[in-house]
Amino acid sequence: MERHPVSKLHAEQTVDQIFLLSGKQLRSNRQGNLYLQFRLSDRSGSLEARMWNASEEKAAHFADGDYVHVKGTTQLFQGAVQLIAKSMEKVSSDTIDENDFRVLPAGVIDNLRENLTNRFSQLADQDLRKLADAYLGDSQFMDKFCRAPAGIKNHHAYHGGLLQHVATLCDLIDRTADTYPQLDRELMLLGALLHDSGKVEELGYERDLYYTDQGQLLGHIVIGLAILESKLSALSSFPADRAVQLKDLIVSHHGSLDSGSPQVPMTREALVLHQLDELDARLHQFDQVIRSDNNPDSCWTQYYPSLGRKLYKGNAGHE
Repeated sequence: MERHPVSKLHAEQTVDQIFLLSGKQLRSNRQGNLYLQFRLSDRSGSLEARMWNASEEKAAHFADGDYVHVKGTTQLFQGAVQLIAKSMEKVSSDTIDENDFRVLPAGVIDNLRENLTNRFSQLADQDLRKLADAYLGDSQFMDKFCRAPAGIKNHHAYHGGLLQHVATLCDLIDRTADTYPQLDRELMLLGALLHDSGKVEELGYERDLYYTDQGQLLGHIVIGLAILESKLSALSSFPADRAVQLKDLIVSHHGSLDSGSPQVPMTREALVLHQLDELDARLHQFDQVIRSDNNPDSCWTQYYPSLGRKLYKGNAGHE
C-alpha cells in the first residue's frame, strides 16, 4: 500500500504503513477496559493513535522509539485527525530508511555542524574564539549537541533541532548587528551557542524525546551554567567581565521570571538574544502547526491551546 506522510492523512482513511512510536500509555476507559494511547510520527509530523482492547502483555511488547507497522483507520476527534489501530507489529530498524522518520537527514546535520564550526573559528575576539573552540572541539559534547532537540513539543522538537535553532539564531544575530552597530556581535554569537547548551543533558533523545531526571530537577539554564563554568576553568586567562556577560545571556534568555529566567535582560545584547530566540521558536511553531494541520478545506487551523489561538493559513488552506 502507498505510504502517506502523516501531515497528509485525513479522516476516514485506511492506513497500512510504518511509523515511529512514542508517548505510549496503557489506560482504561470508564468500563475498566484497557486501551493503548500513543503517538505515531514520520519526518512530516505526528498524530495521536489508539488501540482498543489492549492488555498489559500487548503494551509491554512495545517501547517508545520503536518502529511499528500499523494497520487501521483515521477519524476526526475534537477537530484533529487520530488513528484507530486494528493491528500493530514491531519492525526492525534494519529494514527501513530512518531518514523517512528524521526531520533533518544526517547530511544536513553534518553541514550545519561544519558551518557552525567555521563561523566561530573566524571570531576576531581571541578569548571568545578560544571559548567557542572549547565547546566545538569537544567531540562528546558536540555529538550530543548535534543530536539533541531544542524542545519536546513546542519548537524544533526533533533530532538536530537544537543545532538548527542555534544556526538560525546566529544568522539572525548577524543581520541584526549589521543594522545596530552598537551591539556586541561576537558576544551575542557566543550567547546563541551557549544559551541552550544545557539541553544536551536536560533532554533525552536516543530515539524518543523526553526529560531526563537531571533535566526535571535542574533545567537547562542551571545545567548550561555548569557546563560554562567547566569550560572556563580550563581558560585561566578568560576575562572575568566577559564571563559574567555570557552567564547573563544564559540566565536571561527566556526574557522574564514567569517564563523561567532567574533574571530579566538588562543589557542590549541580552534583550536582542531573547527577542531573536523567541522569534525563531515561535515562527517555527507557527510553521509546524500550519504544515501539520489536518483540515485542508479551511483557511484556518484548529484552535491550539498552547498558542491560545487558531492560525490563518491563507492560500495554504486551498492548495
